[in-house]
Amino acid sequence: MFEGFASGAIELRETTIFVRHGGSGPPVLLLHGHPRTSATWHRVAPALVERGFTVVCADLRGYGRSRGPQPAADHSAHCKRVVAQDMLEVMSSLGHTRFGLVGHDRGSYVALRLALDHPGGVSRIALLDCLPISEHLSRLTTDFAIQWWHWFFFAQPDIPERVINADPDSWYRGDPDVMGRDNYDEWRSAIRDPGVVRAMLEDYRAGLTIDRRHEERDRATGNRLRCPTLILWSLRDDLEQLYGDPLRIWRDWADDVRGHGIDSGHHIAEEAPTALTQALGEFLAE
Repeated sequence: MFEGFASGAIELRETTIFVRHGGSGPPVLLLHGHPRTSATWHRVAPALVERGFTVVCADLRGYGRSRGPQPAADHSAHCKRVVAQDMLEVMSSLGHTRFGLVGHDRGSYVALRLALDHPGGVSRIALLDCLPISEHLSRLTTDFAIQWWHWFFFAQPDIPERVINADPDSWYRGDPDVMGRDNYDEWRSAIRDPGVVRAMLEDYRAGLTIDRRHEERDRATGNRLRCPTLILWSLRDDLEQLYGDPLRIWRDWADDVRGHGIDSGHHIAEEAPTALTQALGEFLAE
């Protein structure tokens, strides 16, 4: 995977972040979702390099080969604000003070927070399979609770760790033929690490508490995305089924928003890399 990319750990004040980076040209940061690692981009990142971009793929705090502090009682050690700060510092350490930003799933919440907190650092942003956490929760329905029950299960103390770590391969099912063997092997190694599982759960616990409050404060103060914003979603996932056109909701959060669905299941970078690369490449090159 990632032929021609450099990889290694970047030491920050309270975290160690594993990154892959390669290419030359305008920089773009790609952030993965749950329970993936930066390897999920292995089909998209090289294709963006071929299109003339410098591409950075990072494991989020506590995911994959990145490490962070011990969880805090209020979940602040894994809130999107501190994880976004990690990513800003990673990009700065690589010499990038302003960059394009792409986030999928949980990584999209980090990307959103980074752009809201540090608008001068983000030239444009693409958010995949994403609505703000507070928008999901304010629209809570029985359908959402049934289909997204894992949000509320992961938020419980201790129980999900015991359940997942008892048989992580059965809990997190992956297909090496779809994911790609090297991506699958990296992902499988990560989900078998109880420390990674704990950090991934803390991501969700923070989402329902401190992250939600941060978003609600953004809405109250009028803080919104000022940069060009691309919203993409998987047509074979349930975002459109639950909410209709996601762009309608995103217009309350972004000044310049556009986007469309892509024929894919949830892990869009693995399942529809050509269509995703085309959409991202055109948007990032504008």
